[in-house]
Amino acid sequence: MLITGIAGFLGAHVARHFVQEDWQVIGIDEIPLANVSLTGVTCHRFALPDEKLGELLRTCPPQVCIHCAGCASVGSSMDAPAADFRGNTVLVFELLEALRRHAPACRFVLLSSAAVYGDPASLPVTEGHAVLPLSPYGYHKRQAELLCEEFFRIYGLPTVAVRIFSAYGPGLRRQVVWDICQKLLTTGQLTLRGTGEESRDFIHANDIARGLRVVAENAPCDGGLYNLASGREVTIAELSHLLLATLGSKVQPCFDRRPTPGNPLRWRADISKIASLGFVPAIPFEQGIAEVAGWGGWEISGR
Repeated sequence: MLITGIAGFLGAHVARHFVQEDWQVIGIDEIPLANVSLTGVTCHRFALPDEKLGELLRTCPPQVCIHCAGCASVGSSMDAPAADFRGNTVLVFELLEALRRHAPACRFVLLSSAAVYGDPASLPVTEGHAVLPLSPYGYHKRQAELLCEEFFRIYGLPTVAVRIFSAYGPGLRRQVVWDICQKLLTTGQLTLRGTGEESRDFIHANDIARGLRVVAENAPCDGGLYNLASGREVTIAELSHLLLATLGSKVQPCFDRRPTPGNPLRWRADISKIASLGFVPAIPFEQGIAEVAGWGGWEISGR
């Protein structure tokens, strides 16, 4: 198993899970691993793309490559689309080309995103739903998916793309769960963008890791697509009240009713396709939020 971006939030969770499942894991990241607790993993520090990747693939050809590296911010993609294009689309091409040349039997698993759907016309969202991204990030993830399809259809490289919905879990220092905690910590108040009726389909990082293993082991890798989510819709207002209650805060959330460019209004995934491979979410949302709150060690103002 080769994992790119192994020092990142999802990369580290995925690596730990595969080690627990007795896989031999090799990781690549440009970030030092000093602050990441990983045991039983062989790590190589360099930035992709790099000629060292070809050497690594020739020396120890992996059975599976899970691509966790790349840009992962809708907001940053709006401000710097060129950097996002290089970090997502171009990087995926470089990886696929390296695998085609040096390890053509390796099964390539792309971490894509529900951002490719944009604002779905109906819920739950199936893999056959129209893709209408609202951000450069969403477009670049879609382009990466098409590269996977291209390399499978033209070169026979086994590929699959997994559209991950709203990831969360201990260790993630961005997005809405972290944002709520940080605002309470620094201001003792909670004002959020939007109306509070916007919704997401949250999935815990450990469930993401389990879902990726199911795909890596059981999917046909024919350039296809899978949603990876919990299948449960949670509004941002519901999330806020749950997190506040879990943290023991008496603060009441306020919403500024201003939309966030690039972000959809509502998400809920149809996960029947990945369920057919054997995936069932294991971590209830309330349990996962309690875990995140406990990990943070938050000293909340306004209790």
